[in-house]
Amino acid sequence: MAKNLLKNPNGEEQLEFWELTENGGSQWKVEDMPGDCGYEFCNDGVTKYFATSFELCLKRQVIDLIAEDFSSEQLDAQPPVTVEDWYCGRSDCGCTYQMNVCLLDENQEVIQEFKPEPVTLVPECDDCSWKQITHTFSDYGPGMRFISFEHGGQDTKFWDGWFGVRVTGSSVTVEV
Repeated sequence: MAKNLLKNPNGEEQLEFWELTENGGSQWKVEDMPGDCGYEFCNDGVTKYFATSFELCLKRQVIDLIAEDFSSEQLDAQPPVTVEDWYCGRSDCGCTYQMNVCLLDENQEVIQEFKPEPVTLVPECDDCSWKQITHTFSDYGPGMRFISFEHGGQDTKFWDGWFGVRVTGSSVTVEV
């Protein structure tokens, strides 16, 4: 099993290791599962999640693959890179979720990007349970040295507090 290269993927260490690229509204917050108007997570080991607010909240980690003990030769062989994230809404307020993951070269220029369309969750049409998004990069060419993982969102009713999308269980793995 490949090692998760993201540090603090579930909020056990609050916001440690995350760069808050957008921290709007009441700002990012870590809450305990299942939270108000929320659902239990499918993995008992995950007890916390990150909650967003009424203005855009995005957080990012940039993984230095050489510092993580991958060699240039291993990386230039274009190993599969799999990213995974879990998100959900609340049963009392709609929200949006977005994600952007980039494979970067030594100058942190984009080699390949995974940026799906933002998802809007509406409690009247959605059961608000945790949803998984996953993507595997392949055939991206040599030169990858960094991976940028960014995700987040906000609520759709602009309510003060933490009524936006919730995220947890994030992972980035490189299979060499």
